[in-house]
Amino acid sequence: MSSIPAVSEPTLYRKYRPQTFAEVVGQEHIVRILTRACTEGRVAHAYLFAGPRGTGKTTLARLLAKRLSCERPKNAEACGTCSACRDIAAGTHLDLIEIDAASNRGIDDIRTLKERINLQPAAGRKKVYIVDEVHMLT
Repeated sequence: MSSIPAVSEPTLYRKYRPQTFAEVVGQEHIVRILTRACTEGRVAHAYLFAGPRGTGKTTLARLLAKRLSCERPKNAEACGTCSACRDIAAGTHLDLIEIDAASNRGIDDIRTLKERINLQPAAGRKKVYIVDEVHMLT
């Protein structure tokens, strides 16, 4: 009889998640759009990533957030070495807020979100919200 380990390994998509736009495979058209927007300084205030499960929607959103928060961006890519890049990679950046709308879908959750949006970024230049499963909001 096999036992379940007390500490599980990270899932594959988290362990091998691309850390730069250049590492993304299979979404070249989206990468081209996002990198051009970053290079030209024409990043929109919101992006909607749609598609089937496992196609890189959250990964691309995190890469865009990393590039926007980076202290020393190199053209379309984040430097990967500044404190903002390291914090985003570790999941501890104060100005990158990831919300699972499937779990936080009530009216009180939305009110709290609306109140927090008006606050200035705590540490970085931009504050980025990634709302996963947004179709689940009421």
